[in-house]
Amino acid sequence: MRIPRIYQQSDFALNTIIRLSDDAFGHIVRVLRLSLGDTVILFNGKEPLQYHAKLIDISKKKASAEIISQETVSNESPVTIHLGQGISRGDRMDYTLQKSVELGVNKITPLFTERCGVKLSAERLAKKREQWQKIVISACEQSGRCMVPEVTEPCFLQDWLDEQSSDLKLNLHPKAKHSIMSLPFSFKENNQQVKLLIGPEGGLSDEEINLANQAEFQDVLLGPRVLRTETASLTAITALQCRFGDLA
Repeated sequence: MRIPRIYQQSDFALNTIIRLSDDAFGHIVRVLRLSLGDTVILFNGKEPLQYHAKLIDISKKKASAEIISQETVSNESPVTIHLGQGISRGDRMDYTLQKSVELGVNKITPLFTERCGVKLSAERLAKKREQWQKIVISACEQSGRCMVPEVTEPCFLQDWLDEQSSDLKLNLHPKAKHSIMSLPFSFKENNQQVKLLIGPEGGLSDEEINLANQAEFQDVLLGPRVLRTETASLTAITALQCRFGDLA
């Protein structure tokens, strides 16, 4: 059986005993029904390390584990991708976040655009962001990543475009001259960073595309067919990883 990987916001050290967080306890004991002596893998999202730990104490409300070994995990892509994703309805946004993390995205900013069609109060928005971050953490647990991407506070497209950055900036456009694979561009050493803009259902408006171009975003083509927003995001990320990253 595959050893479960569990995220916990703690500092870990060899041969020490830690108390599992409430979330980790719930998943390990109530969902997976592990017992004394079973092994889990813990990571904190801040360092490229994971820790093998043995469950040594379990009660009705808490559990403790002993850190018995550690290992370095080197599965982060050489290209850093910051995804600006137009907020989509229903579970499409959840799916996009989950799969983009599996593909190696490093940071995600949900964007309010003209056609996003999602209106949330401040309280609901905070809860939604918390839910999105949990989806990202779960994707890291499943995919073997130790570095947890941040879901930043959602913002309006213009504010995101106004952020100063030396990253390669890309926006999808059906009439662009170049694809990601044919774009005449090469990174400077140690600066392989991309800001990728993806619109919601219905895409970006002409005005928003013009604003992106003014902010030095380059239009790129994904092919002759119209893609749904979640398909477009994952296809673009895959192309970036094939061109600049670690997908051969």
